[in-house]
Amino acid sequence: MLAGMILAAAASRLIPHPPNFTPIAAIALFGGAQFSSKRAAFLVPVAGLFLSDLVFGFYAITPVVYASFALTVCLGFLARRRSVQRIAFAAVASAILFFALTNFGVWAIDNLYPATAAGLVDCYAAAIPFFRNMLLGNLLFSALLFGGFALAENRFVRLRQPAVGAA
Repeated sequence: MLAGMILAAAASRLIPHPPNFTPIAAIALFGGAQFSSKRAAFLVPVAGLFLSDLVFGFYAITPVVYASFALTVCLGFLARRRSVQRIAFAAVASAILFFALTNFGVWAIDNLYPATAAGLVDCYAAAIPFFRNMLLGNLLFSALLFGGFALAENRFVRLRQPAVGAA
């Protein structure tokens, strides 16, 4: 069920969308929060990103992008005790993390901006519209994934997690 939801969200990246308005960060958060295997928590979202990058192509800052999503999985670990507040915090924090890391990578690797403090500021300023899209996408897709799974848990008893501390 979890892998199916994540694969469906990853496939939605192939549908036309505004720049950075994608489900990938929400998939990473959801994987970190839901998979009991940490290996699967990292593997599934990164595999989804890799498969879609096979279609879209790779770029100079690919390692930075993948690292930011791996760190987003770690934020998902914080949301294992699910609550609306934890999930919303993780979605916002992951957008900030992605913005900070990837734009630093653009400045440092892509040579689109001068290697000065002013160039770094210009890089971050130019990326603000992409941050907005990322933030909105994270919030929407996190609500869909976590909310959809909560509805499925209510419908199918087998999906429910045992209470914390239960034997």
